Order: sequence, then structure tokens, then C-alpha cells
Amino acid sequence: MTGAPSRPLLSALVGDEEVEALFSSEAELAALLEVEAALAEAEAKAGLIGADAAVRIGDACRDFSPDWNALAKGLARDGVVVPELVRQLRDAVGEPHRGAVHMGATSQDIVDTGLMLRLRRVVAILSGRLEALVIALEEASVRDGAVPLTAHTRMQAALAFTAADKIETWRAPLARQAGALRALAPRILAVQLGGPVGTRGSFDGKGDAIAGTMADMLGLADAPCWHSGRDRIAELAAWLSLISGLLGKIGQDVALMTQSEVGAAGISGAGGSSSMPHKANPVPAEVLVALARFNAGLLGALNQALVHENERSGAAWTLEWLVLPQMAVTTATGLATALRLVKSLRILPSGGRARPG
Repeated sequence: MTGAPSRPLLSALVGDEEVEALFSSEAELAALLEVEAALAEAEAKAGLIGADAAVRIGDACRDFSPDWNALAKGLARDGVVVPELVRQLRDAVGEPHRGAVHMGATSQDIVDTGLMLRLRRVVAILSGRLEALVIALEEASVRDGAVPLTAHTRMQAALAFTAADKIETWRAPLARQAGALRALAPRILAVQLGGPVGTRGSFDGKGDAIAGTMADMLGLADAPCWHSGRDRIAELAAWLSLISGLLGKIGQDVALMTQSEVGAAGISGAGGSSSMPHKANPVPAEVLVALARFNAGLLGALNQALVHENERSGAAWTLEWLVLPQMAVTTATGLATALRLVKSLRILPSGGRARPG
């Protein structure tokens, strides 16, 4: 008897291992250490700490072996993992340079910048999948575009048009949003450095220079401190939900087109039934609709995190950690599902009675 899978069975339907991995504990820790090493090097270049201290901190970050249990306990106690991480990192660095670790920074500087490093990779994955989907839709239009269909408005038969007309309603907004992401990403993927209260007053007048150097080193945009200004996160979340919604529109259309009474489309490898072998259920189309509705609901929750009291909110910050990763995974799943759906979809003349492939 084989063992149970390590991931929930539902992940086979709505999971995405590639993007989920970027929100794992291991990926988060690697990003936090990369930020701490960059902070030390930037501070050395600015003259805030010694060059030898920066080298030692960088070496310790690369060779760091965490006490995971202590990190978990520290997170539960402090509400953020960085205080315990810094304690362990200082022990790893040792004398005489332990005091140079995390110099002038606050936990939010490290966590937010580490998040941006991971989001940069998420954005690259989503961008690639979106562009592949746009191409697949273009290919579908070439293949099936001349097929005559009946347009429907308000769920009623309207006038004749073609499959190319239908596919274009799916393709065009996705192509626009691919362009929107290319413009959005360089602006929102920004370094975070503010010190304890966001003024950079803990960096001896060198905070702007340190932030700029860190941005260059990490491949992020330079920006003033944005501890309590969470519009970058909200803008990305809105884009994620928007993409899910556009994919949900494709899913809804395809589900309607594959109805037995309509027969305007068929899906190769459609889902089966435990009791009705004649059925060919439009599972990927249904998944797209569910994901669209799910991300729309999550967006409302994420936007609650815009309400940051004063200079830092533990509550709003924690809410982001709960919601944003799920939104990213949901969007990634939707793009992968949509690409499979489009490649397996065949459009038939209205009333042509689709048959599973």
C-alpha cells in the first residue's frame, strides 16, 4: 500500500507547485538572508559598517543553518520571524562583527524586501504563462476562427458571428494585461528600507544611499520607505484578481458552449462521471470560474490591509501574509489551467454536437 501524498489531493486540481514553492519557509528564509547580506554590503559601501564586517555577514548568510524550531517559536512570540533570525545570525557571525548585523534596520525592512524578491520571481512566472496563453489563443483563432457561431446576449441567441470573434473577446483583454504587468512590475517591486519608524534616521544620514545600493544589488526599484503605504501590494493583488476574472470569463463561455444542448465546443480529455459514462464534464472551464470567484473574494480581504494604523500595523501586515500568497497561487493555477483548456478546445458550428476527444 502506497503512502498518502504529501500535498492535499485538492492541489491536483487547484494547486501550483512552482509558485507555492516561492512562498515556502525555505524560500522566505533564503530571501531574508539575501536581504541581510545586501544590507551589510550596502552599509559598508556607505561607510556605516566596516568592509570586513560586511564580508563576514555575507559569508554567514550564505552558510547559515537555521534552528527552525526556534524560528517558529520566535515568530509565534514576536509576530515576525526577523528578531529570532537576527539573534541566530549574530551568533553565526560572532565577534567582533555581530553588532554590525541588521544595523539600523527594522524587521519590516527585511520582510518586505524579501517578499519583493520572491514576488519578482512570481511575476516572471505569471508573465511567461500569460504570454503563452495569448499565443495559444491566437493559434486557436487561426485553427478554428472561421467556424460559424451564434452570438448570445443576455443568454439569448443574438446574431451570427465567428469563432474568431469569440476568441478575440478572450484574447484582447489578456494581451492588454500582459502589457499592464510589464509597466506595473518595475514600479511596485521596490526595496523597503526605513528603519524603526520609517524615517531612515537610524542610518546616520546615509539611508538613501544604502537603499539605492541595495536596490541595485537586489534588482529592485529604489523607493522611499513604504512601511504603512501598502498600495504596491494592493495594486499587484488587483492585477492578480483581474487576471483570474478574465480567465473566469473564458471558463464560463466554454462551459456554456460545451452544454449538450448547445454543442458549440468540445474539450479533449474532458472529465468523466462515476455514474454517467456518456458525460464529458468541462472541468478546466469550471475550475477557471471557481478561481475567479475565489480571487475576487480574496481581493476584498487583501484590501483591508491597506488600513495601517499609524507607522506600522501588525494586524494588517499579518493579513497580507495570509492572503497575498494564496492570490498569487490562484492566478498561477488559473493561467496554467487556461493554457491546457485552450490547447484541448475545439470549436464546432453552433448545434454541431461536440464529442469528447
